[in-house]
Amino acid sequence: MDASLATTFVQSSPGKHTGFEYSRTGNPTRKAFEECVASLENAKYALAFASGSAATATIVNMLKSGDHVISIDDVYGGTNRYFTRVAKPANDMKFSFVDLTKPGALQAAITPRTRMVWLETPTNPTLKITDIKAVAKATKQKGLILVVDNTFCSPAIQNPLDLGADVVVHSVTKYINGHSDVVMGVVATNDAKIYEKLKFLQNSIGAVPAPFDCYMALRGLKTLEVRMQRHTHNAMIVAQFLEAHPKVAKVIYPGLKSHPQHQVARSQMRLWGGMVTFFLKGGIKESRQFLENLKVFALAESLGAVESLAEHPAIMTHAAVPPDQRKKLGISDSLVRLSVGIEDVNDLVRDLKQALAAIKPSRKSKL
Repeated sequence: MDASLATTFVQSSPGKHTGFEYSRTGNPTRKAFEECVASLENAKYALAFASGSAATATIVNMLKSGDHVISIDDVYGGTNRYFTRVAKPANDMKFSFVDLTKPGALQAAITPRTRMVWLETPTNPTLKITDIKAVAKATKQKGLILVVDNTFCSPAIQNPLDLGADVVVHSVTKYINGHSDVVMGVVATNDAKIYEKLKFLQNSIGAVPAPFDCYMALRGLKTLEVRMQRHTHNAMIVAQFLEAHPKVAKVIYPGLKSHPQHQVARSQMRLWGGMVTFFLKGGIKESRQFLENLKVFALAESLGAVESLAEHPAIMTHAAVPPDQRKKLGISDSLVRLSVGIEDVNDLVRDLKQALAAIKPSRKSKL
């Protein structure tokens, strides 16, 4: 469809319109995008936002002062920042960061004020995989809202609502759009009450995307399935290459049998995705040498686009996470995150090989 850029719509009589009156409240192009995402997530409803962070903030605004949220410990740095430095001081909300891959950890963290559980799977950046069905069973027993950030998978790989989640959220900027030219977010649900709350907040807070961004994201959705297949194909080859390299200490990728939750991933993901995390032997010096010598992989934040990206979470995407928490999570100076794109995989492997060769061992390095 063409993009409808109008901000206001003609009414036949005062208060009588044909479905749209003002573009913050609703827009034909945004509606088309929302309906498309809802279909892909097997949801009844979807709502688009100006960013993934705006979607996150709107979801949390469903709660009240004093409410408690349990979040996966290894959560996106921007989400951690919003929880701890915005929602907590401004709304007196409580947040617990828990390793939900451990049996019994969720149940032990629930309090009388707990209202929501926030899950990423795979997590950002250490790619932990949590059993969504198991968490959903526990949250339903306690009447809690389960939100799953599905950004790293996209609807082409995983559908959390089918596994029992109440809300699924995406940073559209990443795989859904897929071309590093739109910043957006989207939320999907099958719960009518949750939808009505979020719809009210979407209009009241007003963090909505521009119609042209919705048009561009619709373009991205047209190739989502084939892109995710290529991302997965390339990422598996990259992960296997890195796992065999002598300058690499550890590789984390859901498709590798060495991944601690490989079987859980197999049960809920149709493909393994394009994100690969690994630890270099050494520290910040070795990480800088590696990242500064990449030629095909671009050293940049974000992920999920057709081009390959590399970044250093401790300095870049997760710098907002307190150092003691980063240390606990294993987000060390030797950790590198790759968003493997859809280029020729031989070019990607050659690039990684030459960048690894550029690392000069130091006395502290264990090469």
